[in-house]
Amino acid sequence: MTPQETLRQWIEESDNIVFFGGAGVSTESGIPDFRSQDGLYNQQYKYPPEVIISHSFYVHNPEEFYRFYKNKMIFTDAKPNAAHLALAKLEREGKLRAVITQNIDGLHQMAGSKEVLELHGSIHRNYCTRCHKSYGLDKIVSSPGVPKCTCGGTIKPDVVLYEEGLDQRTLQKSVSYIRHADVLIIGGTSLTVYPAAGLIDYYQGNKLVLINKSATTRDAHADLVINEPIGEVFQAYL
Repeated sequence: MTPQETLRQWIEESDNIVFFGGAGVSTESGIPDFRSQDGLYNQQYKYPPEVIISHSFYVHNPEEFYRFYKNKMIFTDAKPNAAHLALAKLEREGKLRAVITQNIDGLHQMAGSKEVLELHGSIHRNYCTRCHKSYGLDKIVSSPGVPKCTCGGTIKPDVVLYEEGLDQRTLQKSVSYIRHADVLIIGGTSLTVYPAAGLIDYYQGNKLVLINKSATTRDAHADLVINEPIGEVFQAYL
């Protein structure tokens, strides 16, 4: 059987699939990958992106942080692609238990997925650092400069910046889903960002699928490797 045929058989036979995805899932929706050829890491700024999107930079240079964040991290026109839509469909069919994502764009929810664990938070959730009032994305987009709460406090995106830890409840839930999964599909990630990349070590099954356009450091450990765009792979399940 071809890799695609094997994947189809595994999906057809399982009702306990977990999907773990990275930036490559959203690139086909027009959102740049941090580490790709045209990604943020290869563009020139006054500061490197990993400095700008760090907690200490946010605290000391909120104006510069928000200028970068609004220009390079928020894509209000992005729409779910075939991968997002197919995963939502598999969930509705009772096959997919959860989507675990490193992305902050909310496209899985837009596609209809219900059980989405966002390891790095979401641009759609924002809160006042003083009174903790919640705000949607529209507040960030419409605010000139640094968004301010009605109380006068600064509004911070609920995204995990460099120097910040992942939410422990989200992490523990992700570990549980992966540990008990029958089929674990990993897509659109080079598996280089920790601690998220280390999650696959909790998988105990024998149907580990890696879907990525380029090779990853874990290919040798996978039971099935498909080096194709993830949207093309999942188009068959719509």
